[in-house]
Amino acid sequence: VIGGLLLDYMNHFLLLGVSMLATTAGFYLIPFCKKAVFLIVMMSVFGASVSVVDTGGNVLILDLWGDKGAPHMQALHFSFALGASLAPLLAKLVWGTTTSTQNHTETDFVPLVLNRSSGATSDSLFAVPEDMTLLWTYASVGTYVLVVSVFLFGLFCKKSSRQKKSTASGQEARRAKYHWALLFLLFLFFFFYVGAEVTYGSYIFSFATTHVGMEESEAAGLNSVFWGTFAACRGLAIFFATLLQPGTMIVLSNIGSLVSSFFLVLFHKTPLCLWIATSVYGASMAVTFPSGVSWIEQYTTLTGKSTAFFVFGAALGEMAIPAVIGILEGHYPDLPIVLYICFASAIFTAVLFPVMYKLATLPLDHH
Repeated sequence: VIGGLLLDYMNHFLLLGVSMLATTAGFYLIPFCKKAVFLIVMMSVFGASVSVVDTGGNVLILDLWGDKGAPHMQALHFSFALGASLAPLLAKLVWGTTTSTQNHTETDFVPLVLNRSSGATSDSLFAVPEDMTLLWTYASVGTYVLVVSVFLFGLFCKKSSRQKKSTASGQEARRAKYHWALLFLLFLFFFFYVGAEVTYGSYIFSFATTHVGMEESEAAGLNSVFWGTFAACRGLAIFFATLLQPGTMIVLSNIGSLVSSFFLVLFHKTPLCLWIATSVYGASMAVTFPSGVSWIEQYTTLTGKSTAFFVFGAALGEMAIPAVIGILEGHYPDLPIVLYICFASAIFTAVLFPVMYKLATLPLDHH
């Protein structure tokens, strides 16, 4: 929310550069933290800076390309999926670190969480970690982020003429008749969509081992299939976005999510169906978020504050729905709560989008 407010008053490149610089500081300092309270502070700084980057990236693309930026929006969100898939693998290959590709989300880039015990008894806030691979893993990703921030500062210094043009054209902004009602419905849409995406990616491993009886290696493969099809379809969506309207892509994604989650609920005990439905579910979930942002821009111009509003809804769903499922799983361990919630979310988003479309296509205000 704060990032969205700042985007309306600050140069976008400058704010993104500062946020990436703060992210770099988090990457460099997290491995040195020896106290839980200081680690909490550093992770909070990291989360705040990454959230500004998430909101700012969407706003910047809309500012530069407007309602013609669907392929660029798909490319941005493909980069999220690609980074979430590659970073843990690169860390494992290069530094020999054991990591997991679970829990990658729509609205953030999760740092590598490495579980290790520490025998340190020092009261200092900072200390060099005993496992140097931990330090080099964070430092290598942090250095990459630092290079990106340098490029963003360079764009700020250049004062791109493209941004001046977009600012000038922004005075002729469109505004839907029910602008804030539409944004509120989009808030709810992304709340359930991102919540379901994160929930399935987070819980499918434990669900497959405890409810279906899969081996851990099989369950890990199932998790990789979900995120693999998710990333692959986001890459393909860059090209599909040049041929299909964002609304069409959302409808196709909703149908795919509804059908696959329905089969997951019916045949969750059948491993073959679980593999097929998981791959279809991952592919169906891939393009919804970037297509939703591109779709709304066709009917009402988004500012930093309005973009932050529905991105906040996505972040809230990503936080709340997995937590609620965790509580329900404790009370009803024999039921596939994860699949029920994902199916219910698919129903909700499938019903909500036609309502949003009806509101969006009502006549525009003259001003």
